[in-house]
Amino acid sequence: MRIHTISFRHAWDGIWHAWISQPNFRVHLTFAGLAIILAILLKLDYWEWIALTMTITLGLVVEMINTALEFVVDLVTTEWKISAKIAKDVSAGAMLIYAIGSVLVGALLFIPKILWLYT
Repeated sequence: MRIHTISFRHAWDGIWHAWISQPNFRVHLTFAGLAIILAILLKLDYWEWIALTMTITLGLVVEMINTALEFVVDLVTTEWKISAKIAKDVSAGAMLIYAIGSVLVGALLFIPKILWLYT
């Protein structure tokens, strides 16, 4: 049980580090909170909540993987190398693709419900 407790503590340390050191992580959490509030107000159904939960969770995970990869690249080399640049750019590109997809998911979930309120 002690090993699991230690692992859990390290995991929370990682989340805390992402929170204090990564502005984009805080932005994602802020938008996640706003999306949850909007979902409550618009009374999303069960499957819509699943889609929203998965979208939020995956976004935070991708951002943390991106952060971890950046730190590993910086650990391997502090000098400029094309391979380090490519690794960081591809990781950031993955986050951008995810962010665009999450905006689309949000639009599909929220726009019809907002429009329904005004019809």
